[in-house]
Amino acid sequence: MNSAYHRRVASLRELGNSTSRQLHSVSSALIVPVGSTEQHGPHLPLDTDTRIATAVANAVGQALADRDESNWMVAPAIGYGASGEHEGFSGTISIGTSALRLLLLEFGRSVSRWASRVVFVNGHGGNVEALAAATALLRDEGRDAAWCSCSVVNADAHAGHTETSVLLHISPKDVWLDERVPGNRAPLVELMPELRRGGVAAVSKIGVLGDPTTATAQEGAHLFAGMVDGCLHRITRWAPGPDGMLG
Repeated sequence: MNSAYHRRVASLRELGNSTSRQLHSVSSALIVPVGSTEQHGPHLPLDTDTRIATAVANAVGQALADRDESNWMVAPAIGYGASGEHEGFSGTISIGTSALRLLLLEFGRSVSRWASRVVFVNGHGGNVEALAAATALLRDEGRDAAWCSCSVVNADAHAGHTETSVLLHISPKDVWLDERVPGNRAPLVELMPELRRGGVAAVSKIGVLGDPTTATAQEGAHLFAGMVDGCLHRITRWAPGPDGMLG
């Protein structure tokens, strides 16, 4: 990742670097990265989903600031999620769907006491059920909450070409290039029955669904830009569906 990217991210309005006095009597909206701590094969760090969600949230926050929408802030990431399907691998820490749903619900209720709007930017597919349930309830309670995912069309499922390429763009020093090996490349729809019964370990001994050996930083920059543009468009349009997902 180039130094210009680092300089732009450093200029963001970050909740963690703010004081209560700075936020007093100011109308604020909050972007909250939501990720996971789970295995990503032998070559990617356990916090891959959190890194991607955080990088996307930061880039979206910067883009909003560039548009003079300076009321948006980026919160510290929620770094644990519903990752039970990865518990066959060391390092995975899953809090499950029920606990994540409650965490997001109480987070939204609390932040809505001072923020006018909150959007969760999700980096892990296993979090979707909890996000949809929590955000729908927050909206039913009259809180302006929503969520969107860091997704791109035709992405492979886990720790393959897509995620490895994005990490090579945003965090290249933390990719173990010599450890990249292809995983199970069958379509996810074919793997789902066995995956539901035995988790990722049942369909891939190395924990990879896809092929990370084809990943490049150049492709990662393209994929990352797509993630940012997609979330930015959804946030600026702000049209939450019944489950709070931004369309």
